[in-house]
Amino acid sequence: MTRQSSRVVVVTGSTRGIGYGLAWEFLKAGCKVVVCGRSQESTDQAVAKLAQAYAPERVCGRPCNVRSYAQAQALWVAACRQFGHVDIWINNAGLGTGQRDLWTHPEEEMAAVVDTNITGTLYGAKVAISGMLEQGFGAVYNMEGLGSDGRRVKGLTLYGTTKRAVRYLTDGLVTETKGTPVLVGRLSPGMVTTDFLVGRYDQRSEEWEKAKRMFNILADRVETVTPWLVGKVLANTRHGASFQWLTAPKILGRFLTAPFVTRDVVS
Repeated sequence: MTRQSSRVVVVTGSTRGIGYGLAWEFLKAGCKVVVCGRSQESTDQAVAKLAQAYAPERVCGRPCNVRSYAQAQALWVAACRQFGHVDIWINNAGLGTGQRDLWTHPEEEMAAVVDTNITGTLYGAKVAISGMLEQGFGAVYNMEGLGSDGRRVKGLTLYGTTKRAVRYLTDGLVTETKGTPVLVGRLSPGMVTTDFLVGRYDQRSEEWEKAKRMFNILADRVETVTPWLVGKVLANTRHGASFQWLTAPKILGRFLTAPFVTRDVVS
């Protein structure tokens, strides 16, 4: 296994939000990173920003629509051509929706969310685990979200269903890779103030004012959560590990201290 400081990490959906934050922190930790977005333009822009902050030779990118198995496989091949192997693969790419009842979603939107969040994670896992079994080492982490633990929120049934499926997939992969040189685990970033979270609200509405109060109690910024997740991933040697940022005790503590502590996460 390579030294921690020179690990090669692939993060899908890493041109913005949590994925970009993870790429930034892995580079900060000394890793080599492969980023990807759905377009050449978004991928090139992310690579340029990261290369400006860190050593350009440690970051590269390739466009990848995770809904295509061929593109996911090409991402693996590109990473290996650039850096020789892949130590860590994070299935982060995901698609959210506005908060609306299931039956009001257009068919095209339903298909896109399911294909990205479920099929995309399946393809990423298949590509990464197959390659890691062949090279003899590696770790795969799937990104969880609202619904993974079975919690239900009105208007987010479509998204929550896909994330519940990701939990089942990860647990199944943990079972199937037991005894192999590949580690499988899951990452739960909690409530993070990305466009993915706040973009579904009309910020002139009463609903937004209610959501904003909740976000300022429970949510965190990308730059708060991603260093913690990256530290956990790089230090992990346990198969089936689960790294959850927003735990039940932390939620309780924040609600109990909310009347006395002002958190300005969303202005």
